[in-house]
Amino acid sequence: MKDKVVLITGGTSGIGKALAFAFGREGAKIAFSGRKQAGLNETASELAAAGIDNLPIQADVSIEADCERMVQETVNKYGRLDILINNAGISMRALFEDLDLDVLRQVMDINFWGTVYSTKFALPYIKQAKGSIIGISSIAGYRGLPARTGYSASKFAMHGFLETLRTELLYSGVHVLLACPGFTASNIRNTALAANGQQQGETPREEEKMMSAEEVADRILIATKKRKRDLVMTTQGKMAVWVNKLFPSLADKLVFNVMAKEKDSPLKK
Repeated sequence: MKDKVVLITGGTSGIGKALAFAFGREGAKIAFSGRKQAGLNETASELAAAGIDNLPIQADVSIEADCERMVQETVNKYGRLDILINNAGISMRALFEDLDLDVLRQVMDINFWGTVYSTKFALPYIKQAKGSIIGISSIAGYRGLPARTGYSASKFAMHGFLETLRTELLYSGVHVLLACPGFTASNIRNTALAANGQQQGETPREEEKMMSAEEVADRILIATKKRKRDLVMTTQGKMAVWVNKLFPSLADKLVFNVMAKEKDSPLKK
């Protein structure tokens, strides 16, 4: 990773911030985006204090022009782009019948279209560098999770997009990785949208029992170095993918039961 240029969307908190440190400590130059200037400034200072060359970029990945500018600012400063990590994301929790459709649109705009826009503008530079395009997805991209229709749909869409792109780029030297953490301790559940579009504020899960964002970032770093195509993390995540593939009807019941145990779950038998 020495002197490689890495662009991370949603790099001011959670997995994105952990990725900035993981790749930066290996000698990479880190460009990262976020919507709030305060978070950008704080993360930039922390990275600089750790001796990591970095470029904070204020951008909203759901806006096409912001993504184009984000890539251009990175290339303008560093002269190249080796790795794009599509990490920016938002979740939601509500039954579909209760859901304001604007919530689903917002989740798709950030999780799916943000990946599409960022990849579109980064691709010429990634091809030139024979670098990597990474999608931070979820087990929800393999198996639909109840009360998370919008989130699951966005991750399925990301999977289809990046799998197809990987095939198109098969002989180009470009590496495409789909990284799927299981439940990870981060702020994504605190900022998840409720049925009316408001942030739910309090996580419904026991964060302290989950894999840390730092461990997720370290595993993604290793998978990038090895140019792996898929990375499914946590035993629960691997089991969910396996059971869903071989015993889909059983998976329906198991997934329902697990998600129904969440605090204040809207799922009822």
